Amino acid sequence: MHKISKIAVLTSGGDAPGMNPCIRAVVRTALYNGLEVVGVRQGYKGLIENDMYDMSTRSVSNILNLGGTILKTARCLPFKEDAGMDTAYKHLKERGVDALVVIGGDGTFTGALRFSRKFPDIAVMGVPGTIDNDLCGSTYTLGFDTATNTVIEAIDKIRDTADAHDRLFFIEVMGRDSGAIALRAGISCGAEAILLPEKQTAIEDLIKNLKEGKSNKKSSSIVIVAEGDKNGGVYDVAKAVQKEINDYDIKVTILGHLQRGGSPSSFDRILGSRLGFAAVNALIAGETQKMVGLQANHILLTSLEDALNNHEFKLEADLLQMVEVLSI
Repeated sequence: MHKISKIAVLTSGGDAPGMNPCIRAVVRTALYNGLEVVGVRQGYKGLIENDMYDMSTRSVSNILNLGGTILKTARCLPFKEDAGMDTAYKHLKERGVDALVVIGGDGTFTGALRFSRKFPDIAVMGVPGTIDNDLCGSTYTLGFDTATNTVIEAIDKIRDTADAHDRLFFIEVMGRDSGAIALRAGISCGAEAILLPEKQTAIEDLIKNLKEGKSNKKSSSIVIVAEGDKNGGVYDVAKAVQKEINDYDIKVTILGHLQRGGSPSSFDRILGSRLGFAAVNALIAGETQKMVGLQANHILLTSLEDALNNHEFKLEADLLQMVEVLSI
């Protein structure tokens, strides 16, 4: 068993609400168990540039309610190269770090796995932090719940003005490869249609559904488009519909990075705390190259390799069916 004494923690890739509660849990769980903790600024970039600092229990005071990440985050191309990893390893060893907690998505985990294989004396534990909810091994990822609630709040407000003006709104939400936010927000807000990367929706079918809705005296309609939808993006979809439907005043709204910000929900605060706590305890138990995740309300470990390579993560079939049934 690899006995550890000093943990470094970093956040990498896109920020997600819930990262700060997770950082807090990592720091305080480590200190409680007699370990030292180092915070790494700006993800893997901080490892290469030696931008790290010792953390105490007070370093993470009053951050549960903060969105983003107090450690900052950045994408780091040099870390993909052996030279960058060598430099990062050198800086970690100079500081006496023998374990690393990485909070992020698939890009973050890919880097962590490569680094751990190259330098197995540094134990590595991953925490799924991405609003896309697209990693295998965890039913929910950090930030997904908050982002979805943010989208729901925005769509509810757009619905008000859509009703007032008899408008058809096309709203783009984040989700390049995953329609998880679009699907849940669309059902929660009564969207007339939801376009997802996982399910091809023909423009002809969309137009037909919208025309039927208009004939059923709908005064407004909302169409949610995940940014990874195969029809070319929200503006292309809106233009194609505009050619066939003249009854609606059509508007387009892209919610963009609004979805990443904001105070984390209760769910994400608790999830972040549970995952951070579990990550440190797993490292103490001698685990490495694993991800902590939530499955059936239990925290379980999944290998980083499986989390990255298992592409069987699918949207719930009943939710997909529900969209058609409830939107009439």
